[in-house]
Amino acid sequence: MKKVSLKDIALQAGVSTALVSYVLNGKEKEARVGEAIAGKIRALAKELNYQPNHLAKSLRSGKTHTIGLIIADISNPFFANIARVVEDEAKRSGYTVIIGSCDENADKAWDLITVLINRQVDGFIIVSCEGSGNQIMYLKERNIPFVLLDRHFPDIQTDFVATNNYKASFDAGIHLISGGYTRIGLIAYKSEMYHMQERIRGYRQALQDSRIEFQDDWLKEVRFETMEKEVKVAIEELLSSDQKVEAIIFATYGLAINGLKYINELRLKVPSDLAIVSFGQAEVFDLYYCPITYLRQPLEMLGKTAVEYLLKKLKNPDEEMKQVLMEAKLIARDSSKVKSGWISG
Repeated sequence: MKKVSLKDIALQAGVSTALVSYVLNGKEKEARVGEAIAGKIRALAKELNYQPNHLAKSLRSGKTHTIGLIIADISNPFFANIARVVEDEAKRSGYTVIIGSCDENADKAWDLITVLINRQVDGFIIVSCEGSGNQIMYLKERNIPFVLLDRHFPDIQTDFVATNNYKASFDAGIHLISGGYTRIGLIAYKSEMYHMQERIRGYRQALQDSRIEFQDDWLKEVRFETMEKEVKVAIEELLSSDQKVEAIIFATYGLAINGLKYINELRLKVPSDLAIVSFGQAEVFDLYYCPITYLRQPLEMLGKTAVEYLLKKLKNPDEEMKQVLMEAKLIARDSSKVKSGWISG
């Protein structure tokens, strides 16, 4: 089927190709085209199913109206949902989003960045992974517009939109302590990434502020690649130490899902045997026999704000740097209800 060109519309409308181009590019006022003619051209374009040549348009403008979105792990509902928000928000402003998942792997993240640069995306929104700081420096040095989402590097000055991870983790700890739990474990990723370190710091601060002495064997750090196996070992160690824990905070959704599976295998009852709080929101937390207390990150605002900041940078490269931390909200459910016999003071 032959593709309809501007010339085809011009022939049928009885006008010049240039006039059709002006109208379909929204420049009829500049060309002083009458409303009747402009309406006729648009109606014909619709009737003939005219599809503009975006490649030619991109070559003329130097813009592709595409954004590269690199997320850490597409299997995590938090990132899947944030990708949807970014896509919808970008579409409202006429941008297409190309999404890639790096699976928490810096080499894969670099491959995605280079592919998307070659695809000539106008800019990036990136959920960084461990060891990708040099990639962020590369984009910065080459003045490629980008905004970091959910994770950032404190020693690299960039635009970012993220959650206040320290406060969220602190709130989780205080919530459990105020419910009578004093022996609280944290299962986190073994990572130097700032967001993960902040979650550990918030947890430890909650214990310190409540005059609970932190025990080294209450903190378990597992590797992303071998998460399933290592979470089991972490839970076994937390439950068999001299200071056996009464509650566990999971620093991510993925850790929580693997942990809850194993807790079921051990036939432990939540919360009577073990109270639970997790980062991240997912429907599965509602479906578990004991609804899970979780930290709800402002996913929609994070995604929308990242798009807004990137589009401002694309319009004005000299736009001032924006760094925003948003607050997570603790949603208290049955998995962390007040300890039996505890009277809060």
